[in-house]
Amino acid sequence: MIEEFKKFIAQGNALDLAVGVIIGGAFGKIVSSFVGDIFMPVLGLMLGGIDFNSLGIVLKEGKDGAAPVIFAYGKFLQSVVDFFLIAIALFFLVKAINSFRTKKEEAPAPPPEDIVLLTEIRDLLKSK
Repeated sequence: MIEEFKKFIAQGNALDLAVGVIIGGAFGKIVSSFVGDIFMPVLGLMLGGIDFNSLGIVLKEGKDGAAPVIFAYGKFLQSVVDFFLIAIALFFLVKAINSFRTKKEEAPAPPPEDIVLLTEIRDLLKSK
């Protein structure tokens, strides 16, 4: 069973998936930092000094040291912007990879010379 597990882990697909998940997590943190620390403050400044992190509606006041219940729609808006920026980046990445693949597939290699000669011989024999 251990050998079977080693084969599974050593397969290219499992390793590619692991690398993709790790890089995706790091990329998500970078985009979240960009949105939270750069994009949203600038957008808030352009909209009149709005701090999106503090946007929310208090649904229930906290009593006796309990935290209040807050409908924090500002943080939700920030998460939506995170999602869209990640989706746009992935769209352009996939588009670039697909264009590279189609360019590669568009130029098929010419058949080897012996195949061309054999095809000509076959056609001559068929015509007789």
